[in-house]
Amino acid sequence: MDLLHSWGVDLALHLQTTYSRYEGLFNLASTVADLHTTFFYLFPFWFHTRRDTALRLIWVAVIGDWLNLVLKWVLSGERPYWWVHETQFYGAAEAPPLQQFPITCETGPGSPSGHAMGAAGVWYVMVTALLSIAKQKQCPPPLYKLLQVGLWLLMVLVILVVCMSRVYMAAHFPHQVIAGVITGVLVAETVSKKKWIYSASMSQYLIVTSFLTCFAIGFYLLLKTVGVDLLWTLDKAQKWCIKSEWVRLDSTPFASLLRNMGSLFGLGLGLHLPLYNGTTDKNTSAVFKVGCIAISLVLLYLLDGWTFSSENHMSFYVLSFAKSAVALLISTTLVPWALCKICNKKRDEKSS
Repeated sequence: MDLLHSWGVDLALHLQTTYSRYEGLFNLASTVADLHTTFFYLFPFWFHTRRDTALRLIWVAVIGDWLNLVLKWVLSGERPYWWVHETQFYGAAEAPPLQQFPITCETGPGSPSGHAMGAAGVWYVMVTALLSIAKQKQCPPPLYKLLQVGLWLLMVLVILVVCMSRVYMAAHFPHQVIAGVITGVLVAETVSKKKWIYSASMSQYLIVTSFLTCFAIGFYLLLKTVGVDLLWTLDKAQKWCIKSEWVRLDSTPFASLLRNMGSLFGLGLGLHLPLYNGTTDKNTSAVFKVGCIAISLVLLYLLDGWTFSSENHMSFYVLSFAKSAVALLISTTLVPWALCKICNKKRDEKSS
């Protein structure tokens, strides 16, 4: 593995020296590829334009990131920014001068890449959804073929930039991002075939959320009892990150787990609250949908600005769960319900 890791470090150094002028692009790619973008920005748009795609996005994102966490714990992959300082591969020679950035110092194991896995899964869902829409609209075969090639090429280009950004930031080795892309597509393809996710009951949402959470925590506790510390990477991040403030609690495995579980719980709650009551089905006008999307995005932007102290880990995790749940509630129920009330009130005033 040391040889494979050394090749990865060489590639990271090459990208950092040759493409340093693209640092902003790589930073943007890593930021946008985070599943936070899916929950706070992509979901509202898809939910009010094509609900089945929105549901697939959440299920693929949550299941994929949960699997990513379990695989990271099992594979225990290194990260370049700390590996170069601890390996004996270079002997007495000086460690390669890898640069670090504010988003470099993630605290979990490195394999497979969560950003690459999430981006591949999300883009796979969106591309297949757009192609499905084109088929339903009876797009002419030549135009459909052109659209098909164009969308898949766009996906490949986006995923390539995301993978390059993760290596550039010294957060992952190349083999880790490749593994992430392959796993992400497989998860998206598998989850998308499960028809029950489109009509899951509240009890099913609760069962799945509880199972995924308990399995991850149980797996952690089980290995800890036999002497395996799955949080070994946190010490390495704190030791080798050049700035302590770059090591953030929200990048830890449990923070990610609870954010995702909060999103899944929030989706189930939003779809089954009495307030929902089919508001998105009763109001199908383009104006209503655009209004829901716009207001949801504004409210989610404001919610996104809500930060909380990480001094108390338990309260941080609980608030992370709650924030993620509220984010999904806003798009699925609160905004459509409020707009429905406003529209009905104006309609009543006009009729009277």
